[in-house]
Amino acid sequence: MAITVNVGEAKTRLSELLAKVEAGEEIIIARDSHPIAKLSRLRDENDLDALIAEVRAARVGRAPTTIEEILAWRDDGRRF
Repeated sequence: MAITVNVGEAKTRLSELLAKVEAGEEIIIARDSHPIAKLSRLRDENDLDALIAEVRAARVGRAPTTIEEILAWRDDGRRF
């Protein structure tokens, strides 16, 4: 779950908010109750285990991918 803070609070508590981001939380920065930015931890592009975990988390609750879907993705944009 993301934490929402206003711009002034973010400026005052930046070090604390960055520590929360390092721990895996997302921070939404808002101006006049309108979200304008999101702080989130950068993923190490070479960390394959983290990437796989991220994809698995995104797929929770979804139906398994079918062979037909995979073939459609493969063929998308191909000329026959």
